[in-house]
Amino acid sequence: MVNSKTFQHALEEISADYRNANFLLAVSGGADSMVLLHLFKSTDLTLQVAHINYKLRGNDSDEDQKLVQEFCKKHTIPFHLYQVSEKDNQPKNSIQDWARTIRYDFFRKIQQDQKLDFIVTAHHLNDQLETFIINLSKASGIKGLSGIPANENKILRPLLGFSKQEIYDFAKENKIEFREDLSNQKNDYLRNKIRNEIVPHLLKVNENFLENFGKSISYLNQSKNFIEEQISGIEKEIIIHQEDYLIMKKDLFFNQSNFVRFEILRKYGFNEGEEIEKIRKAKTGKKFISSEYQLTIDRKILILKKIADEIETEDKEEIILTLNDESQILIPDLVLSEIKELGKLEWKFDAEKILFPLKLRRKKDGDLFFPIGMIGKKKISKFFKDEKIPILAQQKIWLLCDGEDRILGVLPLRQDRRFVASKESPEIIKVKS
Repeated sequence: MVNSKTFQHALEEISADYRNANFLLAVSGGADSMVLLHLFKSTDLTLQVAHINYKLRGNDSDEDQKLVQEFCKKHTIPFHLYQVSEKDNQPKNSIQDWARTIRYDFFRKIQQDQKLDFIVTAHHLNDQLETFIINLSKASGIKGLSGIPANENKILRPLLGFSKQEIYDFAKENKIEFREDLSNQKNDYLRNKIRNEIVPHLLKVNENFLENFGKSISYLNQSKNFIEEQISGIEKEIIIHQEDYLIMKKDLFFNQSNFVRFEILRKYGFNEGEEIEKIRKAKTGKKFISSEYQLTIDRKILILKKIADEIETEDKEEIILTLNDESQILIPDLVLSEIKELGKLEWKFDAEKILFPLKLRRKKDGDLFFPIGMIGKKKISKFFKDEKIPILAQQKIWLLCDGEDRILGVLPLRQDRRFVASKESPEIIKVKS
């Protein structure tokens, strides 16, 4: 049996490290969360409590809520309740994923509204083992096999080193009231099957299995930390951080081992081995999309940009242009600074051939023009490719258009021949940088 002093030591470490922090405890009413609440209450730490009633177990769900709510009322602990309703659109499948989303959305909202420093959950060693087995079946790599982190993204889990049985023993020893979730005994979900069928067999094989597993998880975490340090050093050599995007040196990246490539790209949501191989073989201009990033292939580099940033760039407002007294188009300094590395321009247009107002905008899919010095029309994307314009340079290029959105030229690379002024043009519009 683990005595109170052992559990108290875990809380003393938190008290020492986060003396002035404010905590939100996730309390379901089960033994683990009620022990956690009991321990925190015994300290001088500032805490609040959050409880979710999923309405999945009828009266049992309401009794769980009542237990936690009355404890908080008795001890003057701020209590936050979320009761699931029809608006939460409970699915027929993936109940656990749905519940997790509701749970953490609720926790994060309270954390933000109440300006709390940390969310604290009651995950324990048995949860670690179940998660390890689930991740092992998914080929999730060393990060997945390292289990549930004790401290990540402002979430603390101080009971990870204690087994479920130790927590039950502690609750009994200290007469801590809790409620048992009988649905955990059903094998409706993968985690429950592992908990009820696989783990008991492992404990029968070796009575010290959980203790040894805890040590193994510790070793795996140390290995993970070491690997992450090494990967970070490699990233510094091959990744250049810009204000709005990342540039990855293609040759240095693909000279790394498959493992290193995977670990680097995984951070940006590209976590499939087959996808990484497609990236290696992809031609210039090819784009790959993850949940958060867009990766674009260029000749010597890979460009990583957050999808939100990409959308913002594409939706950038058009710039309406004006003329000075000398019939010269005034290009904003912002645009001139972007295109100055691409070359100079000095164009002349026949005023009768264009409609006002004139404007600048970024390229859109399907854009085409009639480049001077060439026969026929050409898509802007094909023009970029033929001229070997780097992807990053393409993102700085503006199109000069008239009131009908006809492209007058690609700044500062090529003018559209349809609108070029001749010696006979009665009025000439000039643009230069």
